[in-house]
Amino acid sequence: MVSTPEEFHDFFVASAGVAGALVGLLFVAVSVTLERLQEKGDTQVHRIRAVAALTAFTNALTVSLFALVPGVHLGWAAFSVAIVGSLFVIAALLSLARVVGRGPGDLANGLFLLGLQVVFVFQLLAGLRLIHHPHHTDSYETLCLLVVFCFLVGIARSWELIGGPSIGFTRELRKLARHDHGGADEEDEDRDEDREGV
Repeated sequence: MVSTPEEFHDFFVASAGVAGALVGLLFVAVSVTLERLQEKGDTQVHRIRAVAALTAFTNALTVSLFALVPGVHLGWAAFSVAIVGSLFVIAALLSLARVVGRGPGDLANGLFLLGLQVVFVFQLLAGLRLIHHPHHTDSYETLCLLVVFCFLVGIARSWELIGGPSIGFTRELRKLARHDHGGADEEDEDRDEDREGV
């Protein structure tokens, strides 16, 4: 019988609880912002960001829950969930390709999705290693790190869903380099940059 090593048990208990709470909050964020975005006609980008956040949180939740089930081989669970997650990311990328150039931040959204795809590739490889070597500690450590990364991706996407302000390093440097015109044009540009997302 293959079970998750005891030293990782507490991590997966905590991450399962965090992931469950974040999924619930994501549903609230989507329902609150959907009507506002429909009025602006920005629903496709909204869907893509929501899918990215939900996929990241669901992956973290599923891996954590399977790690806690006694006798369940986490390698197969991580491998299977990585394939499903990759399919969701590919579908989101295809959806983004249909609307590319129609809204601000398309490149950033695409890069974010590609980053999530990289997570699923690493998870698939870690799952395969666990399938062949069930007690490979490094593979469990890799899965723990990927779960943390999924939380970070999901939180960033959720922040964009609710329209949270973004402060980018390069953007702030550009603002410092520009001459202070003090006009409305700069304020309008700042608002446009805030809508682009990370």
